[in-house]
Amino acid sequence: MSDQAGRAAALGGMVFGPQAMEAAQQAVERMMADIAGPVLGKDAVSAQAALVREVSRLMAGQSDLKPAAGDKRFADPMWQDNPMFQTWMQGYLLWSKSVDALAGAMGMDELATKRNRFFANLVTDALSPTNTMFGNPAAMKKFVETGGKSTLDGLQNFLKDLVDNGGMPAQVDKTAFAVGRNLAMTPGAVVFRNEMFELIQYTPVTEEVYETPVLFVPSMINKYYVLDLAPGRSMFEYALAQGLQVFTISWKNPSAADSEWSIDNYLEQILNACAAVREISGSPQIHLAAVCAAGMLTSSVVGYLATRGDTQVRSSTTIVTGLDNSVEDTKLSIFTAPDMVEMVAGLSQAQGVLDGRNLSSAFTWMRPNDLVWNYWVNNYLMGNPPPAFDILYWNSDATRMPARTHREFLDQGLINAYTKPGAVKVFGQPIDMAQVETDMFVMGGLNDHICPWKNSYAGAKLYGGKTEFALVGSGHVQSMVNPPGNPKSVYYVNSSLPESADEWLKTATKKPGSYWEYWAPWIIARSGEKRAPRALGSALFPPIAAAPGQYVMES
Repeated sequence: MSDQAGRAAALGGMVFGPQAMEAAQQAVERMMADIAGPVLGKDAVSAQAALVREVSRLMAGQSDLKPAAGDKRFADPMWQDNPMFQTWMQGYLLWSKSVDALAGAMGMDELATKRNRFFANLVTDALSPTNTMFGNPAAMKKFVETGGKSTLDGLQNFLKDLVDNGGMPAQVDKTAFAVGRNLAMTPGAVVFRNEMFELIQYTPVTEEVYETPVLFVPSMINKYYVLDLAPGRSMFEYALAQGLQVFTISWKNPSAADSEWSIDNYLEQILNACAAVREISGSPQIHLAAVCAAGMLTSSVVGYLATRGDTQVRSSTTIVTGLDNSVEDTKLSIFTAPDMVEMVAGLSQAQGVLDGRNLSSAFTWMRPNDLVWNYWVNNYLMGNPPPAFDILYWNSDATRMPARTHREFLDQGLINAYTKPGAVKVFGQPIDMAQVETDMFVMGGLNDHICPWKNSYAGAKLYGGKTEFALVGSGHVQSMVNPPGNPKSVYYVNSSLPESADEWLKTATKKPGSYWEYWAPWIIARSGEKRAPRALGSALFPPIAAAPGQYVMES
C-alpha cells in the first residue's frame, strides 16, 4: 500500500480536462478489462444474495436505507415525507450500494479493485435522481414558482459553461473578483524580480516589528494569494498585525518555453529569496512558511542547508504538505500503475507544462457530488448563478508546472523519496530529513482529501529537530484560509509526537478558533527582539512595483 499511496501523491498529472481524454479513455479500458476478466467469486455471490434480500425488504416497504452522513443530495423533506420519493431514493441507494459492492468483490488485486470502485461510483453518482429535474424536488418547486424562468436561466448557464468552462459547471462567479481589486489587497512592494519569481515585501502595520522575518513560499501550481485573500481573510494581514515582517514569493506562470525548469531551479530561487530577505531585513536568519507542494521544496532547502551546517533558516512551517505518503491512501492511488504514470508524464512532456486547471479538475472528480453535481443542480436545474466565493475564484485561477519539474515530482513520489535517506538530492547533494535540526511547525487538515493529515503527521516525524504538529478541522484549502472569528473553526494540538497519528489525535487538545492564533506565538517565540520597522526594500533591493506585482496577474 505504501508504494501505491506514494504514487498517488505524485500523480498530480492525472487530469480530466480536454487535453487528457487519452488518459481517461485508457483508464476506462483498464477498468473494463479488470471487470471482464475474472469469474464471479464467493464475495460477488454473497453481494448478490444481499442485494436480493434488500430488494425484498424494499418491495415490502420495510427498507431502512438512508443517505450516508454528510450526503446533502436528499435533504429536501419530500424524500422522507412522500412515499413515492422515499422508495425512489431507497432504490437508488440500494442500486449504488450494490454496484459498489460488486465492483469490490471481483477477486482482483487491491489496485484493480480501487479502480473499479472509483469508476463505478462515478457512474452511480452521475445517475443520481437529484441530478434530474423530475428527481429534484427543490428544482421542481422553483420551476413552478418562476413560471419556468429558472429552466431558461439554467439553459443559459449551461450554454455559457460549454463555451467558457470546457463543459463543466462553473463553481464560481468570476466577475465578482479581481486580484488587486478585492483580492491580494495587503499593501506592499515588489523588491526583486527575475525570470522565475517576484519577491514581495509587505508594509508593517505595527510600531515595532520582530527581528526575524517570515518568507512565505506558495505552491508552484497555484497563485500565492490564497494566503492574501480579502481583508479579514488574509494570513499575511494577520501576521503583520502580530508584528511580524512578512515577505512572499510570487512564482511566474511558466509556459512551454520554460519546460526545462527543474526542482533544483525552484530551490535555487528560494535560496535567492532567502538571501534578499536577510539583506533587506538585516536579520541573519529567517522563517520559511510553505503551502502544499512547496512544503516539499522548503523541506529540501532545509535538508540541503543541514548538510552544509548553514543555520540561516530559524524555523520552517509546512501547511497541508505530505512528505511521507505511506500511511493514508487517497483515491488518486487508482492511477498508480506504471504505464499510467508514464502516460501522465508523457502528456505534460508533450505540452511542455502541466496545466493547473486540469490538475484542479482531477481533484474535483475525487469528490464529484460536492464539486461537480452540486453545481450542476445549482447552475442548471435551479437556474442560479454560480456562487461568489473568493476561495473558489483562487482555485480557478491556476497556474502551470514545467514538464521537467512535474517529471521529477513523479519520480520522487513513486519511491516516497523523503522517507529514504539520500533518495532526494539537491544540486546533486543527497539529503536526509533526520539531519534537519531546524524547528518545524507542521499543519495538516482533518478532512483534507488531497493531502491526508496522517501523511502530514508521518512527514512531521521525519525531521530530526523539534517539531510541532497541529491539526485543523477542515479540508485542504479551508485549512490554509483559516482566519480568526469563525465559530465553527477548531484545531488540535499536542506537545508530543507519539508513533501513530491516531494516538496523537486521541491525546490531543481540541481548541476553538484559528490555528493562526497558535502558529503566530510559536513563530514570535523564535523571532528575536522588537525594533522599529525599516522602509520597504534596501539599497540593493529597492521597490520596483506595488503589490500584488506583475506575475500574479499573468494567466
